[in-house]
Formats: sequence, C-alpha cells, structure tokens
Amino acid sequence: MKGSGGIFDVVLDGKTLFSKHETGRFPEPGEVLGLIPAAP
Repeated sequence: MKGSGGIFDVVLDGKTLFSKHETGRFPEPGEVLGLIPAAP
C-alpha cells in the first residue's frame, strides 16, 4: 500500500513511545517492542 505522508505514532497509556513525525523515519524491526516498559 502506498503511503501518503501521514503521521505514524505509537501511543501506550497516553504516552507516545514512537513518533514518525518527530523522528522523520519509521521504526526499525523490533524497535517499538523494545520501547514498551516491562510489567512490574
């Protein structure tokens, strides 16, 4: 599917974990999973 320059953000519990808009790129494979905090 061809993109149209949209915003790609990953948000968990109201906190932005990754933002394509801020970084100017898509996340690398596994990058977003590495940003999710471990459960207590």
